[in-house]
Amino acid sequence: MNLQAEIPLDYMIVLSTIVFFVGLMGVLIRRNLITMLMGIELMLNAVNINFVAFNHYLFPHRLEGHFFALIVMAVAAAEAAIAIALIINIYRQFNTVNVDDVDELKY
Repeated sequence: MNLQAEIPLDYMIVLSTIVFFVGLMGVLIRRNLITMLMGIELMLNAVNINFVAFNHYLFPHRLEGHFFALIVMAVAAAEAAIAIALIINIYRQFNTVNVDDVDELKY
């Protein structure tokens, strides 16, 4: 008796599409740098869902999709660390994290 039911690929594509567009709306609508960073992270997680789902259905005994997802996670961690450092410096300079209030590039 197989207790593990397989989730259809269509459900995974719908889930990753919803997560991607929630992240895209977070980047486009919100003007706070931290929420924009969270939106970018959501979009990267949607890509990871696609990598793993397509790997599972196209090549079930190989792990290329999982390795690509790990690479994307490593790049996202480095991107988040750099972005948080930039946000902290912007907050120290301008006392705000709103994109509209940051209007100078000199220090």
